[in-house]
Amino acid sequence: METLLDQKLVSSWFDVQSVPQTYVHPPEKRPGKLNVPLCNNIPAVDLGSHDRRDTIHRISKASEEFGFFQVINHGVPIKLVDDTMSVFKEFHALPQKDKAIEGSKDPSRSCKLYTSSENYANEEVHYWRDVLTHPGHPFEHYMQFWPEKPTRYREVVKAYLEEVRNLSYVILELLAEGLGIGTEFFCGGLTESPVLLSNHYPPCPDPSLTLGLTKHCDPTLITILLQDTEGLQVFKDGNWIGVEPVPSAFVVNIGYVLQMISNSKFKGAEHRVVTNSRVARTTIAYFIHPSNESLIAPAKTLCNPPLYRSMKFKEFLRNFKSKAANAEAVLKVISLSSS
Repeated sequence: METLLDQKLVSSWFDVQSVPQTYVHPPEKRPGKLNVPLCNNIPAVDLGSHDRRDTIHRISKASEEFGFFQVINHGVPIKLVDDTMSVFKEFHALPQKDKAIEGSKDPSRSCKLYTSSENYANEEVHYWRDVLTHPGHPFEHYMQFWPEKPTRYREVVKAYLEEVRNLSYVILELLAEGLGIGTEFFCGGLTESPVLLSNHYPPCPDPSLTLGLTKHCDPTLITILLQDTEGLQVFKDGNWIGVEPVPSAFVVNIGYVLQMISNSKFKGAEHRVVTNSRVARTTIAYFIHPSNESLIAPAKTLCNPPLYRSMKFKEFLRNFKSKAANAEAVLKVISLSSS
C-alpha cells in the first residue's frame, strides 16, 4: 500500500541490530568476499584531451574488455556535480513522510520513490536500497511531479540533467566512431527517453548477508553514474572487482542496448552493489533509454552475422523486467538462435 511506503523505506529503519530475514539472501547469492580488489585497469579517460583518436581508442578498448570506463575533464561543472550529489543526499535524509509525499505526486508513476525494486511486493528477497526515479527529458512535461523538497531540487537537478545529456552525446559520438557506424547514429529516437535514478544505500548491520543490487546488466545504451563511495563491483573473468570512486569523475557502463547494436563488439558489463556498515552510499544514475517505438538491432555494417534479434525497445524492456534482469534469461530472448 502506498500509505505504508514511508514505513518500508530502508532509510526509515536501517539502524537495527541485525538484517531482517526478508533481506537475507540465499547463501549462493550473498556477496561473499566483500573487500574485493579495486581495479586499476578500468581507465579514467580524459575527455579534455586533444588527441581524439587516442580517446576513441581508450574508450573502445575499455568497452570491449570491461564494459566500463570512467571519464574526467568531462565539461560538467564540478560545483554542479557537488551540488547535485548534496541535493540527493538531502532528499534521502528528509523525514520519511516528506519523502513519501514528494515521491508520489505523479499519477502515471513515472516519477516515483520506491524501496528495494519496482517488484517489491512479489520478489523473494529484498535489496538494501531506496530509489528515487523520474524521466530526464522532456522537462516541461515531468518537472511538475519532481520533488519540491529540498527547495533547490528542481533548479539543481534540471541544470545537472542538461549537462549530463550533453555529455552523453559526446560519449556516444566517440563510441559510434569507435564502432565505425557514423557519429550521427545515436541521434534521435535511440537517446530520446533518458531516466534519472538516485539510489540510496544506508549502512547495513551485516553486509555479508544482503546486497544493495544483485548481479545484472543495465537495460540501456549507456549508463552515466556519479558515485560518492565504494560499493560498485564489476564481474570480470569470473571475479568481482571494485570500481574505485574518482573525485568528480563519472562511471560509464555499456548496457544491453549498445551490446545489441554493436553486435557484441561492446559488452554490457555485469555488476552489483554491496553495502557497508560504516556510511550511507548515494549514487545518481543517468540511464540512456531509446523511445519505446525505437527499433533495436545490430548496426548493418556490424552484422557478420547478426547475433541479436531486432525488436522495439518496449518489447526488450518488457522482457528484461519479466526476467528479473537475469543475464542468461535475457540473452536467450534477445539472441538469434545458433541452431
